[in-house]
Formats: sequence, structure tokens, C-alpha cells
Amino acid sequence: MHGRLAENGALLTEVAAGASALQNGVRVGVCVPFPYLSQSQALLSGSVVAWGVQDVSAYTQGAYTGEVAAEMAADFGATYAIVGHSERRAYHRESSDLVAVKARRALEFGLTPIVCVGETLEQRNTGVTEQVVGTQLEAALLVLTEEQATNIVVAYEPVWAIGTGKSASAAEAQHVHAFLRAKLAEKGAAVAGVPLLYGGSVKPENAQELFAQQDIDGGLIGGASLKSKDFLAICQAAQDVSN
Repeated sequence: MHGRLAENGALLTEVAAGASALQNGVRVGVCVPFPYLSQSQALLSGSVVAWGVQDVSAYTQGAYTGEVAAEMAADFGATYAIVGHSERRAYHRESSDLVAVKARRALEFGLTPIVCVGETLEQRNTGVTEQVVGTQLEAALLVLTEEQATNIVVAYEPVWAIGTGKSASAAEAQHVHAFLRAKLAEKGAAVAGVPLLYGGSVKPENAQELFAQQDIDGGLIGGASLKSKDFLAICQAAQDVSN
């Protein structure tokens, strides 16, 4: 929950300009608070940067005051919708079943859901990381057809590393990503190829090592996305790794 019109304008303009030089198939997207969808559409249309939202409703329309439907986001040219972010799960008590419905709603209206999974520090310390993230991912896969599942993105965000400055080591992150890749493969061979992102204090200093891992296809960037220089440096790391 950051940004105002003026600072957004500067940030999005700088990101679009910097991203225009990226090569090797690097894809860049920004997911903005709902009020700034129109601004994002105006500033990013025609650029290489896609835009999206940080959540969608499980409902399509109706008496759900305060909710924002996937189709509403699609009206503004959105490409992506984050669902199940750890902050939504923690602060708004969103269950994995609800996240699954949101992912399906996003797909129904042409959005690519970025399905987030991740464990807390306590869960990590008790050795249940795979059980936790596996259950979270399986809930989403259960309500999707194999064809639908090929159109999602999965983001692993260890809760203990978000906004703390701490990051899983490249090897630790790769281990969980490999586990998630195997889970996706159980849904179908094509599903195994969906992009897997790492999110958890990704910075210019650690991005290249993370992205060089076999099963880490990119990043879900938090605090570093608020500074165009840092965000573009992370994008550059993705390009360098894909060379």
C-alpha cells in the first residue's frame, strides 16, 4: 500500500523507459493498488511493462461492498492479479480455498493469477515447509483444469523473509522451488513449465544468484520495486542470467 499520483508517475515512467532496453525475453510487470489502475494503463500502454492488481474478489459482481472483481481489473487492461499474498493470508485470514477461488476468477476474466505460497519462521523451524507450501499450492490446483493451470504463475514467498531484509539462500530457495515444480508436474507435464518466482527481500545484490537457480524463473519484488534504480537492476539481473 504505497504510492500517490505524482510519485507513481515518476516511478512508472522510469521503469517503462529502463525496461525498454531489456532483451532475452525478460518480462516485467507491476501490480498496483486498485485506484492507480487507470494511471498505470495510461502510462504503460505501448510499453513492454504489463500491469496488474494486488488482489481480486472471489465474486464476479453483486452486493459485496468494497470488493473489486477480476473483470473490473480486466476493464483497465490488467494482465496479472496477485492472489494469496502472505499479507492477505495473515492480516485478512484468507484461506487456501479462498485463494483458489480467486485464482479461478482471475483466469475466467483473462487475468494471469500469481498464486503465492510460503511458510512462517515457526513453520520453517519445525520442518514443515514442504507440507505448508504443498498444501497451499494443491488447493489452487484442485479447482483448476490442467489447461487452466498452465496459465498461472506461482510465487514462493517465505513469510520470514518479507520486508525483513533477510532472504533465503539461493540453495534454500531452489530446494523449495524444485519441490513446487514437482507438485506442478503432478497436475500435468505442461503445468510443470509455469513460471516460478521467488519473493522475499530480493535486492540487486542477491537477484542474480537467485535467478541463476534452475527452478527460479524470476522474482516477486516488494520493497525494491519502489525504487526504479533497484527494480531495474533486478530486471537487468534477470537478463544477465538468461544470456
